[in-house]
Amino acid sequence: MRVVIQRANYAKCTIDQEITGQIHQGFCVFVGFTHTDTKATVDKVVKKICGLRIFSDEQGKMNRSIQDVKGAILSISQFTLFAACKKGNRPGFTDAAKPDVAIPLYEYFNEALRSIGLPVETGVFGADMQIELCNDGPVTILLDSEEL
Repeated sequence: MRVVIQRANYAKCTIDQEITGQIHQGFCVFVGFTHTDTKATVDKVVKKICGLRIFSDEQGKMNRSIQDVKGAILSISQFTLFAACKKGNRPGFTDAAKPDVAIPLYEYFNEALRSIGLPVETGVFGADMQIELCNDGPVTILLDSEEL
């Protein structure tokens, strides 16, 4: 499982001129799954996301979590996080989980975040989405479940 977290002042997902998800302060999270991911993998990543202290405290140090600032999450499925670019110029996606594996894990990911009290907005799995965000900082964190 790979996750790109962008600390955002706001973020929104639009599909065919319709907003499907929108947040103010929080994280825009791009999430991709591979074949070996399980609910246990998701639980490990959710715990890490919730514990990340990447919001500024009163002294301007990154010392607050998303829960501390009462932030929200815009969760976007993105299989391209598993792009393989070693050979040639056209990426391959054989490491990305197929929809029958990825969709239930994506839904579980979003529900796991909600279950700990975080507001979660989403895009639509597999849709052509336009994501607009104001990256605060900028702060962008890459998590790979294999490295946690």
